[in-house]
Amino acid sequence: MDGYERRKRKKMERIFGVSFELFFKHGFQKVSVNEIAHKANVSPATIYNYFGTKEQLYAETLTNWMDKQLERYESILDSGLSFPEKAKEIMLLEAKNLNLLADELQKVPSSEPGGWKRMMESYSERKVAPFFAKFVALGKREGSIRKDLSDEVAMRYFAMFNHELSRYWGSANEERTTRDLDQMMELFFYGLAGKGQSPDLPLAPYVT
Repeated sequence: MDGYERRKRKKMERIFGVSFELFFKHGFQKVSVNEIAHKANVSPATIYNYFGTKEQLYAETLTNWMDKQLERYESILDSGLSFPEKAKEIMLLEAKNLNLLADELQKVPSSEPGGWKRMMESYSERKVAPFFAKFVALGKREGSIRKDLSDEVAMRYFAMFNHELSRYWGSANEERTTRDLDQMMELFFYGLAGKGQSPDLPLAPYVT
């Protein structure tokens, strides 16, 4: 990367940081490109040259933020924690993030119905799904996830559990959610019967 590209990257990171702060604090409608440019110490023309429109700036700011969250998940997955501890840390972060995104995306108008939803679905397919495939594979290698469980079912179970956790996060205070998380993780890994008490039921054949 040459000097020009490094300077451009630094400017873009400043713009992303300011955009995220302002958009998530005040909402898409109430924030202007001029306001972002002033706080990021760049000209409005620079923002339009880099991103084209305010909507595209918002989309790329959101993508940049989600990329950073995935990097945090990756660092947890690569850490020396046990797999259940890794799962707990990742699920707590994911619950916070899902709750934040749900609130934020409700405020954003779109000239194309379903446009933001499609963007999120595309991001999930390209980046989130591969990460959680890695998550499931590690859980199977370490014996925390059943090896006879299909990856698709394991990932779907994780998604259902975590969406419910994010709803709980939004309806309760953070202290209570964090306090209850250990019991939730017990349910996530061992179900209602508890560790060592689950009946040995065979899996139904998996049909692709």
